Amino acid sequence: MNAITSAQMNAIDANCESLGLDSLQLMENAGAAVAQAVRDKIDIGRKNEVVFIAGRGNNGGDAFVAARHLASSCNVTINVILLGRAFQIKTREARHNFDVLKHSDVGILEVTESTGLLQLEWQWLRNADIIVDAIFGTGIKGKIKEPESTAIDLINNSGAYIIAVDVPSGFSPDGEPFDRSVRADTTLTFHKMKTGLITPDAEKYAGDVRVIGIGVCKDAEKYVGTGNIQTLTRRRTESHKGHSGRVLVIGGGAYSGAPALAALAALRTGADIVTLAVPKSVAGIIASFSPNLIVRPLSSDVLCPEDVPRILELIRSHDVVIIGMGLGRDERTKAAISKIIPHCRKVVVDADGFHGITLAPAAGCEMILTPHAGEFAKLREIDTPSETRARVEAVMEFSKQNRIVTLQKGNIDVISDGDSVLLNRTGNPGMTVGGTGDVLAGIVGALFAVNSAMDAASCGAFINGAAGDLAFVNMGFGLLATDVIDNITETMKSGSISNGQEQR
Repeated sequence: MNAITSAQMNAIDANCESLGLDSLQLMENAGAAVAQAVRDKIDIGRKNEVVFIAGRGNNGGDAFVAARHLASSCNVTINVILLGRAFQIKTREARHNFDVLKHSDVGILEVTESTGLLQLEWQWLRNADIIVDAIFGTGIKGKIKEPESTAIDLINNSGAYIIAVDVPSGFSPDGEPFDRSVRADTTLTFHKMKTGLITPDAEKYAGDVRVIGIGVCKDAEKYVGTGNIQTLTRRRTESHKGHSGRVLVIGGGAYSGAPALAALAALRTGADIVTLAVPKSVAGIIASFSPNLIVRPLSSDVLCPEDVPRILELIRSHDVVIIGMGLGRDERTKAAISKIIPHCRKVVVDADGFHGITLAPAAGCEMILTPHAGEFAKLREIDTPSETRARVEAVMEFSKQNRIVTLQKGNIDVISDGDSVLLNRTGNPGMTVGGTGDVLAGIVGALFAVNSAMDAASCGAFINGAAGDLAFVNMGFGLLATDVIDNITETMKSGSISNGQEQR
Protein backbone atom coordinates (compact mmCIF):
# COMPACT_ATOMS: atom_id res chain seq x y z
CA MET A 1 0.00 0.00 0.00
CA ASN A 2 1.26 3.47 -0.90
CA ALA A 3 1.61 4.94 2.60
CA ILE A 4 3.46 8.08 3.69
CA THR A 5 4.99 9.33 6.92
CA SER A 6 3.73 12.30 8.90
CA ALA A 7 6.82 14.27 7.85
CA GLN A 8 6.04 13.62 4.20
CA MET A 9 2.46 14.79 4.70
CA ASN A 10 3.69 17.95 6.45
CA ALA A 11 6.00 18.62 3.51
CA ILE A 12 3.15 18.15 1.04
CA ASP A 13 0.95 20.58 2.99
CA ALA A 14 3.68 23.21 2.97
CA ASN A 15 4.46 22.63 -0.71
CA CYS A 16 0.79 23.22 -1.54
CA GLU A 17 1.01 26.56 0.24
CA SER A 18 4.10 27.56 -1.75
CA LEU A 19 2.30 26.63 -4.97
CA GLY A 20 -0.57 28.97 -4.12
CA LEU A 21 -3.05 26.55 -2.53
CA ASP A 22 -3.87 28.23 0.78
CA SER A 23 -3.91 25.84 3.72
CA LEU A 24 -7.30 27.29 4.68
CA GLN A 25 -8.69 25.62 1.55
CA LEU A 26 -7.15 22.27 2.49
CA MET A 27 -8.67 22.60 5.97
CA GLU A 28 -12.05 23.46 4.46
CA ASN A 29 -11.87 20.37 2.24
CA ALA A 30 -10.84 18.14 5.15
CA GLY A 31 -13.57 19.47 7.43
CA ALA A 32 -16.23 19.08 4.75
CA ALA A 33 -15.20 15.44 4.30
CA VAL A 34 -15.44 14.82 8.04
CA ALA A 35 -18.91 16.39 8.07
CA GLN A 36 -20.04 14.08 5.27
CA ALA A 37 -18.74 11.03 7.15
CA VAL A 38 -20.77 12.11 10.19
CA ARG A 39 -23.89 12.58 8.04
CA ASP A 40 -23.44 9.04 6.73
CA LYS A 41 -23.74 7.72 10.32
CA ILE A 42 -26.67 9.89 11.41
CA ASP A 43 -30.04 8.22 12.06
CA ILE A 44 -32.38 10.52 10.13
CA GLY A 45 -35.40 9.15 11.99
CA ARG A 46 -34.53 10.83 15.28
CA LYS A 47 -32.59 13.63 16.94
CA ASN A 48 -28.83 12.99 16.94
CA GLU A 49 -26.20 14.30 19.35
CA VAL A 50 -22.72 14.88 17.85
CA VAL A 51 -19.79 16.03 19.99
CA PHE A 52 -16.47 17.24 18.59
CA ILE A 53 -13.49 17.13 20.96
CA ALA A 54 -10.89 19.42 19.44
CA GLY A 55 -7.28 20.28 20.17
CA ARG A 56 -5.60 23.60 19.51
CA GLY A 57 -3.84 22.72 16.25
CA ASN A 58 -4.92 22.07 12.68
CA ASN A 59 -6.58 18.79 13.65
CA GLY A 60 -8.94 20.84 15.79
CA GLY A 61 -9.34 23.27 12.90
CA ASP A 62 -10.69 20.42 10.73
CA ALA A 63 -13.24 19.76 13.47
CA PHE A 64 -14.33 23.41 13.58
CA VAL A 65 -15.00 23.31 9.84
CA ALA A 66 -16.92 20.03 10.11
CA ALA A 67 -19.05 21.34 12.97
CA ARG A 68 -19.96 24.42 10.95
CA HIS A 69 -20.98 22.30 7.97
CA LEU A 70 -23.16 20.09 10.17
CA ALA A 71 -24.79 22.95 12.05
CA SER A 72 -27.40 23.43 9.32
CA SER A 73 -28.33 19.73 9.23
CA CYS A 74 -31.77 18.68 10.43
CA ASN A 75 -32.20 16.58 13.56
CA VAL A 76 -28.60 17.13 14.70
CA THR A 77 -27.33 18.89 17.80
CA ILE A 78 -23.68 19.89 17.50
CA ASN A 79 -21.42 20.57 20.47
CA VAL A 80 -17.71 21.38 20.38
CA ILE A 81 -15.31 20.94 23.30
CA LEU A 82 -12.06 22.87 22.84
CA LEU A 83 -9.26 21.50 25.02
CA GLY A 84 -7.79 24.86 26.01
CA ARG A 85 -8.66 28.48 25.53
CA ALA A 86 -9.36 30.17 22.23
CA PHE A 87 -6.30 32.42 22.55
CA GLN A 88 -4.15 29.26 22.80
CA ILE A 89 -5.12 27.99 19.34
CA LYS A 90 -1.79 27.54 17.60
CA THR A 91 -2.35 28.07 13.89
CA ARG A 92 -3.82 30.81 11.77
CA GLU A 93 -6.12 28.41 9.97
CA ALA A 94 -7.56 26.79 13.10
CA ARG A 95 -8.11 30.16 14.79
CA HIS A 96 -9.87 31.52 11.71
CA ASN A 97 -12.30 28.59 11.63
CA PHE A 98 -12.92 28.74 15.38
CA ASP A 99 -13.86 32.40 15.06
CA VAL A 100 -16.25 31.61 12.20
CA LEU A 101 -17.73 28.70 14.16
CA LYS A 102 -18.95 31.10 16.84
CA HIS A 103 -21.45 32.46 14.30
CA SER A 104 -23.00 29.02 13.75
CA ASP A 105 -25.65 27.24 15.79
CA VAL A 106 -23.13 25.20 17.71
CA GLY A 107 -22.52 24.73 21.43
CA ILE A 108 -18.92 25.60 22.34
CA LEU A 109 -17.10 25.06 25.64
CA GLU A 110 -13.45 25.73 26.40
CA VAL A 111 -12.00 23.26 28.91
CA THR A 112 -8.58 23.54 30.51
CA GLU A 113 -8.80 20.99 33.35
CA SER A 114 -9.82 17.38 33.69
CA THR A 115 -12.53 18.26 36.20
CA GLY A 116 -14.29 20.30 33.56
CA LEU A 117 -14.27 17.33 31.23
CA LEU A 118 -15.66 15.02 33.88
CA GLN A 119 -18.60 17.39 34.34
CA LEU A 120 -19.21 17.37 30.58
CA GLU A 121 -19.19 13.58 30.61
CA TRP A 122 -22.72 13.61 31.99
CA GLN A 123 -23.87 16.75 30.18
CA TRP A 124 -22.70 15.95 26.61
CA LEU A 125 -20.61 12.83 26.26
CA ARG A 126 -23.01 10.28 27.81
CA ASN A 127 -25.76 11.41 25.44
CA ALA A 128 -23.58 11.56 22.31
CA ASP A 129 -24.44 9.32 19.40
CA ILE A 130 -21.23 10.24 17.58
CA ILE A 131 -17.99 11.65 18.98
CA VAL A 132 -15.46 13.13 16.58
CA ASP A 133 -11.91 12.87 17.91
CA ALA A 134 -9.82 15.83 16.70
CA ILE A 135 -7.49 16.34 19.66
CA PHE A 136 -4.09 15.71 18.10
CA GLY A 137 -2.74 15.69 14.58
CA THR A 138 0.14 13.58 13.34
CA GLY A 139 2.81 15.30 15.41
CA ILE A 140 2.11 13.97 18.90
CA LYS A 141 5.03 12.31 20.69
CA GLY A 142 5.73 11.26 24.26
CA LYS A 143 3.48 11.13 27.29
CA ILE A 144 0.08 12.77 26.89
CA LYS A 145 -0.73 15.51 29.39
CA GLU A 146 -3.99 16.68 30.91
CA PRO A 147 -6.73 17.39 30.02
CA GLU A 148 -6.02 15.47 26.79
CA SER A 149 -5.29 12.22 28.64
CA THR A 150 -8.65 12.29 30.41
CA ALA A 151 -10.38 13.24 27.17
CA ILE A 152 -9.02 10.10 25.48
CA ASP A 153 -10.31 7.93 28.33
CA LEU A 154 -13.75 9.55 28.22
CA ILE A 155 -14.00 9.07 24.47
CA ASN A 156 -13.09 5.40 24.76
CA ASN A 157 -15.61 4.82 27.57
CA SER A 158 -18.44 6.82 26.03
CA GLY A 159 -20.28 4.10 24.13
CA ALA A 160 -20.70 6.49 21.18
CA TYR A 161 -19.63 5.82 17.61
CA ILE A 162 -16.14 7.33 17.37
CA ILE A 163 -14.74 8.98 14.23
CA ALA A 164 -11.06 9.95 14.38
CA VAL A 165 -9.74 12.83 12.26
CA ASP A 166 -6.57 11.85 10.33
CA VAL A 167 -5.29 9.44 13.01
CA PRO A 168 -6.74 8.47 16.41
CA SER A 169 -5.44 10.92 18.99
CA GLY A 170 -2.32 9.59 20.69
CA PHE A 171 -1.71 6.96 18.01
CA SER A 172 1.62 7.19 16.18
CA PRO A 173 1.10 7.89 12.46
CA ASP A 174 4.59 6.51 11.80
CA GLY A 175 4.25 3.23 13.68
CA GLU A 176 6.31 4.29 16.71
CA PRO A 177 5.50 3.40 20.34
CA PHE A 178 2.86 5.61 21.96
CA ASP A 179 1.46 6.33 25.42
CA ARG A 180 -2.28 5.87 24.88
CA SER A 181 -4.73 6.30 22.05
CA VAL A 182 -8.35 6.81 21.18
CA ARG A 183 -9.96 3.60 19.92
CA ALA A 184 -11.96 4.72 16.93
CA ASP A 185 -14.63 2.93 14.93
CA THR A 186 -13.68 4.86 11.81
CA THR A 187 -10.57 6.87 10.99
CA LEU A 188 -10.60 9.44 8.19
CA THR A 189 -7.01 9.95 7.11
CA PHE A 190 -6.22 12.67 4.60
CA HIS A 191 -4.66 12.43 1.14
CA LYS A 192 -2.85 9.11 1.61
CA MET A 193 -2.61 6.26 4.07
CA LYS A 194 -0.15 6.90 6.92
CA THR A 195 2.51 4.29 7.61
CA GLY A 196 1.36 3.72 11.19
CA LEU A 197 -2.14 2.84 10.03
CA ILE A 198 -0.94 -0.25 8.17
CA THR A 199 0.92 -1.77 11.14
CA PRO A 200 -0.45 -5.04 12.58
CA ASP A 201 -2.04 -3.48 15.69
CA ALA A 202 -3.48 -0.44 13.95
CA GLU A 203 -6.99 -1.80 13.44
CA LYS A 204 -7.83 -2.01 17.16
CA TYR A 205 -7.14 1.74 17.48
CA ALA A 206 -8.12 3.05 14.04
CA GLY A 207 -11.03 0.77 13.19
CA ASP A 208 -12.13 1.09 9.57
CA VAL A 209 -9.66 3.44 7.87
CA ARG A 210 -10.82 5.58 4.95
CA VAL A 211 -8.45 7.68 2.86
CA ILE A 212 -10.03 11.05 2.07
CA GLY A 213 -8.87 13.28 -0.78
CA ILE A 214 -8.61 16.96 0.19
CA GLY A 215 -7.49 18.47 -3.11
CA VAL A 216 -3.71 18.34 -2.71
CA CYS A 217 -1.78 19.67 -5.73
CA LYS A 218 -0.10 16.81 -7.57
CA ASP A 219 3.09 18.83 -7.99
CA ALA A 220 3.30 19.30 -4.21
CA GLU A 221 4.13 15.62 -3.94
CA LYS A 222 5.89 15.14 -7.25
CA TYR A 223 8.49 17.92 -6.90
CA VAL A 224 10.79 18.80 -4.02
CA GLY A 225 9.71 22.08 -2.42
CA THR A 226 10.18 24.30 0.59
CA GLY A 227 8.00 21.92 2.59
CA ASN A 228 10.62 19.19 2.19
CA ILE A 229 13.30 21.57 3.45
CA GLN A 230 11.20 22.25 6.55
CA THR A 231 11.28 18.56 7.51
CA LEU A 232 15.09 18.37 7.59
CA THR A 233 16.91 17.79 10.85
CA ARG A 234 18.51 21.11 11.82
CA ARG A 235 21.02 22.30 14.38
CA ARG A 236 19.35 22.67 17.78
CA THR A 237 20.13 25.38 20.30
CA GLU A 238 21.60 22.81 22.70
CA SER A 239 23.88 21.27 20.06
CA HIS A 240 27.63 20.91 20.62
CA LYS A 241 30.45 20.69 18.11
CA GLY A 242 29.99 17.66 15.90
CA HIS A 243 26.29 17.12 16.64
CA SER A 244 25.35 18.58 13.25
CA GLY A 245 27.70 16.36 11.31
CA ARG A 246 31.34 15.60 10.58
CA VAL A 247 32.06 15.37 6.86
CA LEU A 248 35.16 13.93 5.19
CA VAL A 249 35.84 15.07 1.62
CA ILE A 250 38.22 12.89 -0.39
CA GLY A 251 39.22 14.57 -3.63
CA GLY A 252 41.79 16.58 -5.54
CA GLY A 253 45.05 15.72 -7.25
CA ALA A 254 44.14 16.35 -10.85
CA TYR A 255 42.22 19.45 -9.71
CA SER A 256 42.31 21.54 -6.54
CA GLY A 257 39.13 23.64 -6.72
CA ALA A 258 36.60 20.80 -6.85
CA PRO A 259 37.12 19.35 -3.33
CA ALA A 260 37.39 22.84 -1.86
CA LEU A 261 34.02 23.80 -3.36
CA ALA A 262 32.42 20.66 -1.94
CA ALA A 263 33.89 21.32 1.50
CA LEU A 264 32.84 24.98 1.61
CA ALA A 265 29.33 24.03 0.46
CA ALA A 266 29.10 21.43 3.24
CA LEU A 267 30.06 24.06 5.83
CA ARG A 268 27.51 26.55 4.51
CA THR A 269 24.85 23.84 4.63
CA GLY A 270 25.43 23.36 8.34
CA ALA A 271 28.07 20.67 8.86
CA ASP A 272 30.05 21.32 12.04
CA ILE A 273 33.37 19.90 10.88
CA VAL A 274 34.62 19.32 7.34
CA THR A 275 37.96 17.63 6.72
CA LEU A 276 39.63 17.29 3.34
CA ALA A 277 41.88 14.33 2.61
CA VAL A 278 43.76 15.40 -0.54
CA PRO A 279 47.00 14.52 -2.36
CA LYS A 280 50.00 16.45 -1.08
CA SER A 281 50.44 18.18 -4.45
CA VAL A 282 47.28 20.26 -3.91
CA ALA A 283 47.03 20.34 -0.09
CA GLY A 284 48.67 23.74 0.28
CA ILE A 285 46.59 25.31 -2.47
CA ILE A 286 43.33 24.02 -0.97
CA ALA A 287 44.29 25.12 2.54
CA SER A 288 44.89 28.63 1.21
CA PHE A 289 41.30 28.93 -0.05
CA SER A 290 39.84 29.39 3.43
CA PRO A 291 40.96 29.16 7.08
CA ASN A 292 37.73 27.21 7.73
CA LEU A 293 39.07 24.17 5.87
CA ILE A 294 40.84 21.36 7.72
CA VAL A 295 43.25 19.78 5.23
CA ARG A 296 44.97 16.43 5.71
CA PRO A 297 47.71 15.87 3.06
CA LEU A 298 48.07 12.37 1.64
CA SER A 299 51.28 10.63 0.59
CA SER A 300 51.44 11.17 -3.16
CA ASP A 301 50.44 13.44 -6.03
CA VAL A 302 47.29 11.34 -6.56
CA LEU A 303 45.10 9.25 -4.29
CA CYS A 304 46.72 5.84 -4.16
CA PRO A 305 46.34 2.50 -2.29
CA GLU A 306 49.10 3.49 0.15
CA ASP A 307 46.77 6.23 1.46
CA VAL A 308 43.96 3.81 2.35
CA PRO A 309 45.01 3.08 5.99
CA ARG A 310 45.20 6.82 6.75
CA ILE A 311 41.83 7.45 5.13
CA LEU A 312 40.17 4.56 6.96
CA GLU A 313 41.35 6.13 10.20
CA LEU A 314 39.70 9.42 9.18
CA ILE A 315 36.48 7.66 8.15
CA ARG A 316 36.03 6.34 11.68
CA SER A 317 35.84 9.87 13.10
CA HIS A 318 33.43 11.26 10.50
CA ASP A 319 29.73 10.70 9.87
CA VAL A 320 29.73 10.84 6.09
CA VAL A 321 32.26 10.66 3.26
CA ILE A 322 32.09 12.64 0.01
CA ILE A 323 34.42 11.17 -2.59
CA GLY A 324 35.36 11.81 -6.20
CA MET A 325 35.67 15.57 -6.86
CA GLY A 326 38.84 16.36 -8.83
CA LEU A 327 40.55 13.01 -8.17
CA GLY A 328 41.33 12.22 -11.80
CA ARG A 329 41.33 8.76 -13.38
CA ASP A 330 44.73 7.35 -12.55
CA GLU A 331 44.60 3.56 -12.13
CA ARG A 332 46.10 3.90 -8.64
CA THR A 333 43.25 6.22 -7.70
CA LYS A 334 40.68 3.80 -9.04
CA ALA A 335 42.19 1.01 -6.94
CA ALA A 336 42.17 3.18 -3.82
CA ILE A 337 38.53 4.19 -4.29
CA SER A 338 37.48 0.55 -4.57
CA LYS A 339 39.13 -0.13 -1.20
CA ILE A 340 37.78 2.98 0.57
CA ILE A 341 34.06 2.96 -0.29
CA PRO A 342 33.19 -0.42 1.32
CA HIS A 343 34.37 0.93 4.69
CA CYS A 344 32.10 4.01 4.64
CA ARG A 345 28.95 4.04 6.75
CA LYS A 346 27.50 6.86 4.66
CA VAL A 347 29.02 7.95 1.37
CA VAL A 348 28.23 10.41 -1.42
CA VAL A 349 29.97 9.48 -4.66
CA ASP A 350 30.43 12.01 -7.46
CA ALA A 351 32.54 12.64 -10.58
CA ASP A 352 35.80 10.63 -10.62
CA GLY A 353 34.56 8.51 -7.71
CA PHE A 354 32.45 6.55 -10.18
CA HIS A 355 35.56 5.06 -11.76
CA GLY A 356 36.39 3.00 -8.70
CA ILE A 357 32.92 2.16 -7.49
CA THR A 358 31.49 -1.31 -7.01
CA LEU A 359 27.71 -1.73 -6.97
CA ALA A 360 25.79 -2.67 -4.89
CA PRO A 361 27.39 -1.25 -1.72
CA ALA A 362 28.68 -3.43 1.09
CA ALA A 363 26.39 -4.28 3.99
CA GLY A 364 26.16 -1.40 6.44
CA CYS A 365 27.03 1.21 3.82
CA GLU A 366 24.42 3.77 2.75
CA MET A 367 25.26 5.30 -0.61
CA ILE A 368 24.14 8.30 -2.65
CA LEU A 369 25.31 8.72 -6.25
CA THR A 370 25.09 12.10 -7.99
CA PRO A 371 25.77 11.44 -11.70
CA HIS A 372 24.96 13.64 -14.67
CA ALA A 373 23.46 11.99 -17.76
CA GLY A 374 26.78 10.84 -19.23
CA GLU A 375 28.01 9.38 -15.95
CA PHE A 376 24.69 7.68 -15.37
CA ALA A 377 24.87 6.08 -18.81
CA LYS A 378 28.32 4.66 -18.04
CA LEU A 379 27.18 3.35 -14.66
CA ARG A 380 24.23 1.57 -16.31
CA GLU A 381 26.23 0.65 -19.41
CA ILE A 382 23.32 1.90 -21.50
CA ASP A 383 22.31 5.29 -22.91
CA THR A 384 20.30 7.51 -20.59
CA PRO A 385 16.87 8.46 -21.96
CA SER A 386 16.18 12.19 -22.23
CA GLU A 387 12.41 12.16 -21.69
CA THR A 388 11.55 12.71 -18.03
CA ARG A 389 9.19 9.76 -17.62
CA ALA A 390 11.77 7.36 -19.07
CA ARG A 391 14.49 8.88 -16.87
CA VAL A 392 12.31 8.33 -13.81
CA GLU A 393 11.85 4.68 -14.67
CA ALA A 394 15.58 4.23 -15.33
CA VAL A 395 16.66 5.91 -12.09
CA MET A 396 14.13 3.96 -10.02
CA GLU A 397 15.17 0.65 -11.55
CA PHE A 398 18.88 1.40 -11.11
CA SER A 399 18.43 2.49 -7.49
CA LYS A 400 16.32 -0.52 -6.58
CA GLN A 401 18.70 -2.96 -8.24
CA ASN A 402 21.73 -1.51 -6.44
CA ARG A 403 20.10 -0.59 -3.09
CA ILE A 404 21.22 3.03 -3.30
CA VAL A 405 19.83 6.53 -3.68
CA THR A 406 20.50 8.09 -7.07
CA LEU A 407 20.39 11.82 -7.79
CA GLN A 408 20.53 11.99 -11.57
CA LYS A 409 21.32 15.59 -12.47
CA GLY A 410 19.66 17.35 -15.37
CA ASN A 411 17.43 20.28 -16.26
CA ILE A 412 15.00 18.39 -14.04
CA ASP A 413 16.80 16.31 -11.39
CA VAL A 414 15.47 12.80 -10.70
CA ILE A 415 15.98 11.39 -7.20
CA SER A 416 15.01 7.86 -6.18
CA ASP A 417 15.72 5.22 -3.56
CA GLY A 418 14.18 2.51 -5.74
CA ASP A 419 10.79 2.66 -4.01
CA SER A 420 9.87 6.33 -4.32
CA VAL A 421 10.89 9.16 -6.62
CA LEU A 422 11.04 12.95 -6.42
CA LEU A 423 11.79 15.51 -9.08
CA ASN A 424 13.54 18.84 -8.66
CA ARG A 425 13.11 21.78 -10.99
CA THR A 426 15.18 24.48 -9.27
CA GLY A 427 18.30 25.65 -11.08
CA ASN A 428 19.01 27.50 -14.32
CA PRO A 429 21.21 27.33 -17.45
CA GLY A 430 23.83 29.53 -15.78
CA MET A 431 24.66 26.57 -13.53
CA THR A 432 26.33 24.69 -16.37
CA VAL A 433 29.48 26.48 -15.22
CA GLY A 434 32.10 24.19 -13.72
CA GLY A 435 31.97 23.45 -10.01
CA THR A 436 28.22 23.50 -9.35
CA GLY A 437 28.19 19.71 -9.24
CA ASP A 438 30.89 19.79 -6.57
CA VAL A 439 28.77 22.26 -4.59
CA LEU A 440 25.81 19.89 -4.88
CA ALA A 441 27.88 16.98 -3.54
CA GLY A 442 28.92 19.09 -0.55
CA ILE A 443 25.35 20.12 0.23
CA VAL A 444 24.09 16.55 -0.04
CA GLY A 445 26.91 15.25 2.15
CA ALA A 446 26.23 17.77 4.91
CA LEU A 447 22.52 16.94 4.93
CA PHE A 448 23.25 13.20 4.81
CA ALA A 449 25.23 13.43 8.05
CA VAL A 450 22.01 14.04 10.02
CA ASN A 451 19.19 13.03 7.63
CA SER A 452 18.09 10.04 5.57
CA ALA A 453 19.69 9.43 2.19
CA MET A 454 16.50 10.24 0.28
CA ASP A 455 15.91 13.47 2.19
CA ALA A 456 19.55 14.51 1.80
CA ALA A 457 19.62 13.89 -1.94
CA SER A 458 16.25 15.45 -2.77
CA CYS A 459 16.60 18.48 -0.51
CA GLY A 460 20.23 18.89 -1.57
CA ALA A 461 19.15 19.12 -5.19
CA PHE A 462 16.52 21.72 -4.31
CA ILE A 463 18.90 23.83 -2.19
CA ASN A 464 21.66 23.75 -4.80
CA GLY A 465 19.31 24.80 -7.59
CA ALA A 466 17.52 27.44 -5.53
CA ALA A 467 20.83 28.94 -4.40
CA GLY A 468 21.86 29.02 -8.05
CA ASP A 469 18.61 30.78 -8.93
CA LEU A 470 19.33 33.46 -6.33
CA ALA A 471 22.85 33.87 -7.70
CA PHE A 472 21.51 34.13 -11.26
CA VAL A 473 19.38 37.15 -10.29
CA ASN A 474 22.55 39.16 -9.64
CA MET A 475 25.15 37.43 -11.79
CA GLY A 476 23.22 36.13 -14.78
CA PHE A 477 25.27 33.83 -16.97
CA GLY A 478 28.40 35.11 -15.23
CA LEU A 479 27.59 33.25 -12.03
CA LEU A 480 30.31 31.09 -10.48
CA ALA A 481 30.11 28.02 -8.27
CA THR A 482 31.24 30.20 -5.35
CA ASP A 483 28.19 32.42 -5.93
CA VAL A 484 26.00 29.38 -5.41
CA ILE A 485 27.78 28.66 -2.12
CA ASP A 486 27.23 32.27 -1.01
CA ASN A 487 23.46 31.81 -1.42
CA ILE A 488 23.06 28.46 0.38
CA THR A 489 22.34 30.06 3.75
CA GLU A 490 19.67 32.39 2.35
CA THR A 491 18.01 29.51 0.52
CA MET A 492 17.83 27.36 3.65
CA LYS A 493 16.50 30.28 5.70
CA SER A 494 13.67 30.79 3.21
CA GLY A 495 12.67 27.16 3.73
CA SER A 496 12.85 27.27 7.53
CA ILE A 497 9.91 26.76 9.84
CA SER A 498 9.19 28.50 13.12
CA ASN A 499 9.62 26.35 16.23
CA GLY A 500 6.06 27.09 17.34
CA GLN A 501 4.28 25.97 14.17
CA GLU A 502 2.15 22.86 14.60
CA GLN A 503 1.58 20.53 11.70
CA ARG A 504 -1.69 18.96 10.62
